[in-house]
Amino acid sequence: MSTVADKLAKKSSSKTSAKQVRLRLVYIDFWSAVKLSFLAAVALAIVTIVASFLVFMVIQTTGMISQLDELFTAFDDNFKLSDYIGLSQVMAFAAVVALLNLVVVTVLGAVVAGIYNLMVKVTGGLLVGFTSN
Repeated sequence: MSTVADKLAKKSSSKTSAKQVRLRLVYIDFWSAVKLSFLAAVALAIVTIVASFLVFMVIQTTGMISQLDELFTAFDDNFKLSDYIGLSQVMAFAAVVALLNLVVVTVLGAVVAGIYNLMVKVTGGLLVGFTSN
């Protein structure tokens, strides 16, 4: 009586020849690059917003803002940093930075794809090797 494990062991013990293929990357689709860079930018925007929230919460919890208020009152009694830095201001700034980053990264991905497609005409493309196990 043969079990499934015995059959799998026989299959894994048989040596298969690995076939190697060398391919040249000669074209990057423009819209694929734009979509991929947009998705990467969305992920980066989410990381930016979450990280800025966490950093602000750590700074607020440790009391650094109140200590800076005490430091600034030594120079000017009317100035308080806590009046200008709050959670809403920090999150609004993070959202603006995330949106600008979204646009810049998306455009940069499109530009890099276009430059690569132009450079392929000069260099012939990127040689990539693949193997199958």
